[in-house]
Amino acid sequence: MPRVSQALGKPIVVDNRPGAGGNVGAEHVARAAPDGYTLLYGTNGTHAINASLYRNLRFDPVKDFVPVSRMTTIGTMLIVNARFPPASVDELVRYARANPGKINFASAGNGTTSHLAGELFKTLAGIDIVHVPYRGGALAVTDLVSGQVQMMIDVMPNAYPLAKDGRARGLAVGTAARSASAPEFPTIAESGLPGFEASAWDGVFVPAGTPAPVVARLNAAIREALADPAVAEALRARGAQPSPSTPEEFARHIEASAEKWARAVRASGAKID
Repeated sequence: MPRVSQALGKPIVVDNRPGAGGNVGAEHVARAAPDGYTLLYGTNGTHAINASLYRNLRFDPVKDFVPVSRMTTIGTMLIVNARFPPASVDELVRYARANPGKINFASAGNGTTSHLAGELFKTLAGIDIVHVPYRGGALAVTDLVSGQVQMMIDVMPNAYPLAKDGRARGLAVGTAARSASAPEFPTIAESGLPGFEASAWDGVFVPAGTPAPVVARLNAAIREALADPAVAEALRARGAQPSPSTPEEFARHIEASAEKWARAVRASGAKID
């Protein structure tokens, strides 16, 4: 955001409003004045997953917002406990089929990207593995490293450092193509589960009714910031791929993403009141 602030010539103050998978902050912005001074840092959680996951969502992720620009795409990685026998996706699937119900997969909580990516893996592989939700990714990773759970599909900024230093074993990435941040790892799709793709994303939104010239100015500032080589390199180093877009492209991406994650939510049976 500092680089976006520089492009706009105005300060950006971050107001963290955690809770309900990002819904608290999203609802606040949905009710804000559409003057371009209140922005939402939204994710595939707030705008693609939560509509299917939460029974009583107090905002409409489509009607209450105008997409400004996607910012980054964040790949996922399948990691297992370092002492767990399988050393590839194929070996993991064969092990799970031989030991139904005996592999636990961790997540950062019900309905999170790590949960639904695990459910997608389970469905495509046709295996019986047990979901163990945690209150956040840090707790899940701690138990994976210690061996309390055997596997997890987490976002790259969390998972790749564990695989790199040997605290966990990386098996494959969940992106559609191999990740530039971790080129040594194959994709899950090419490792025996064609069609598997699970990536998180983030972007900027404004309240519905925000004037088009304001949206255009914000979009230009975000694109300028993400074109900065230093910003792009810093993002890639953390496993995030700069992915700026027009507002129209972002809207189409959200629609497709919402459909995909809705299928995953239905398959998981997860619901949150």
